Amino acid sequence: MTLDTSPRHVRIDVAPLRPALDTELHIRMSGLPAGIPVALRAEATDPRGQSWRSAAVFAAAADGTLDLGRDAPVSGSYSGIDSMGLIWSMRRGGESKPGHVPDFLAPTPLRLVAEADALLADPGQLARVEVQRLRVPDGLVREDVRESGLVGTLYRPEGGDRLPGVVLLGGAEGGMHEDDAALLAAHGFAVMALAYYGMPGLPPTLRDIPLEYFATGLDQLRQHRCVWPGRLALVGVSKGGEAALATGSMLSGSALAGLRAVVSVVGSGLVTQGISQDVLGGSLLEILTTPVASWTYQGREVPYLRNVVTPALRSALADGAPVALRWAMPDLGRTALDPAAIIPVERIQGAVLLVSGEDDQGYGAAHHYVAEQRLAAASRERTWRHVVHSGAGHLIAAPPYAPTTQTTSPGPGVTFDHGGTAAADARARVATWQEIRRFLAQEL
Repeated sequence: MTLDTSPRHVRIDVAPLRPALDTELHIRMSGLPAGIPVALRAEATDPRGQSWRSAAVFAAAADGTLDLGRDAPVSGSYSGIDSMGLIWSMRRGGESKPGHVPDFLAPTPLRLVAEADALLADPGQLARVEVQRLRVPDGLVREDVRESGLVGTLYRPEGGDRLPGVVLLGGAEGGMHEDDAALLAAHGFAVMALAYYGMPGLPPTLRDIPLEYFATGLDQLRQHRCVWPGRLALVGVSKGGEAALATGSMLSGSALAGLRAVVSVVGSGLVTQGISQDVLGGSLLEILTTPVASWTYQGREVPYLRNVVTPALRSALADGAPVALRWAMPDLGRTALDPAAIIPVERIQGAVLLVSGEDDQGYGAAHHYVAEQRLAAASRERTWRHVVHSGAGHLIAAPPYAPTTQTTSPGPGVTFDHGGTAAADARARVATWQEIRRFLAQEL
């Protein structure tokens, strides 16, 4: 059997042609011989120069077409009908390129190659296409924010219209999630990615960070000429989610003027212990056993829940096995909590959104249940929701449509296990991103 592999007959179409990274792609093929097994391979290169690859085998429909939003693979890196299955199911494809300089704002190239199945008498490449997926969507204005001791970057759509404002806080990894801010801004917000440690001009470790710093970020956003001063939100991820809830609860009056919404994704309704060393170069055991405060308010340490280092955790650390930060958290069902470490989320004047992963091996959903109980018990009416994603782990806060097969990550001398599965995390990322956008659009 001979196949005509000319690109004139077989083609891969991807829409949209210049997508933002958080945009669902429509991947379709045409001109295929009906019923013939076709392997579709995907490859991408992340900002660190790391390649990612996936592949799946499909059978073309009777009209010679293949549509990933319609057709499930016969075999491959994912199962079931999923238009973005080839993307989230990618796995590492070897070492990063030597000498590569990371650029977290550059487009991510996605290459798709269709091949005739190797079992056929005349296998070969049928078609290929490359799409540049944008980490910074077109039509945005970028502004550095360095006033009043702040270290941040603001993104907003072009034009003179006033927009709702969002301060975006990352987690215990430190630094600034500038690319996430850009993607969210493209949906009609002025978004300031605000770093609070681990960058020049900021503390080197996550300890004694003033909650007033986050209020200063809100104030800076409030004064921006393109922001509605009465339509502001705080969105935090992991440790940043804890910071967002604490700021919205403990500060008041003019410091939080215009704050209408607070979002905590895989965060905590309890104040937890800070970090005394570099999050990558330090020693996790020393970090866990060195009690330091994460936050201060009015110059005083905010009381916090201390870590617990059990013999089992020490053994895992000694063996070099992957560890879950959840192991260092007290059992909230059996531990008498210091009331001063519980964030009084019922004092938040705006709406509250909590997002958790059922299998989160970081804080765990239990840390948000503490906040949920206080919100539910509050006498005054308020808008609040707690969404828990089945089977998902800690890594669900990033924008969707990126590989989710790595459920571990490097830490200070260890590898962290974040829980979840690739498929569950992929679903949760999509749902979380959509939920945040809906929530902000509704409340702001």
